[in-house]
Amino acid sequence: MGLVLLGDVIAGCAVSVAVAFENYSLGYNRNPAVMQLQTEIPQGSLTAIVGPNGAGKSTLLKGLTGSLPPLSGQVSFGSLESEDISYLPQQSEVDRSFPISVHELVAMGLWRHVGAFGRIGRSYKHKVQEALAAVGLTGFEKRAIGSLSGGQVQRALFARLLLQDSPLVLLDEPFNAIDANTTADLINVVKRWHGEGRTILAVLHDTEAVKAHFPQTLLLARELVAHGPTAEVLTAENQFRARQMCEACSGPPHTCTIHPS
Repeated sequence: MGLVLLGDVIAGCAVSVAVAFENYSLGYNRNPAVMQLQTEIPQGSLTAIVGPNGAGKSTLLKGLTGSLPPLSGQVSFGSLESEDISYLPQQSEVDRSFPISVHELVAMGLWRHVGAFGRIGRSYKHKVQEALAAVGLTGFEKRAIGSLSGGQVQRALFARLLLQDSPLVLLDEPFNAIDANTTADLINVVKRWHGEGRTILAVLHDTEAVKAHFPQTLLLARELVAHGPTAEVLTAENQFRARQMCEACSGPPHTCTIHPS
């Protein structure tokens, strides 16, 4: 196993742990997709999860949401509860044919405050307007989500996350297949969250964006390759090792073995 920076020290300062993985394995039909992950995510950190195709990146986020139970080991969240986690799936998982307006989609982010069937009063409607303005969608309130471009849909989903106001934010390929202006605007939203002390985990494939905007990186290849400061994790050696490890597991998942650390 490569460099692992645990959550007890960053730049010489003691910090709390937001997420702790203890020999954590995930998979489908007992076939492992993430194997024996052992590391910690510091509270308030901005962390990219990277790795080759099939590395288990999206699977890891599904495990954190509770939608995929572990095969072994455990994950803990300190003082956080399940409702303290916001999750943005890949846009391909969003049903854009569902007959709902932008305002209604974004307002779903208020469920923690008003309940699933609660009435949205004037103050909450104002919060929806603020969230739409923050992502550049003022005036789109009545538009059906099916009429939006990919970038506009992603802006609306980020507005919904703003209203959820969660201390732990999980993003799965948040900048995939959207235009450069939208990407820049949404990266600014992510940086705003980071500045507010939220913990952010984002699955990304663009290593240049990771180097430019994400101080911490977790490099995954079904197993942990390295975790720590981005410049120390995204070395050519680590990335080559990650590709080798995924190629070794390119057959049926049950044929993969766990490499010794």
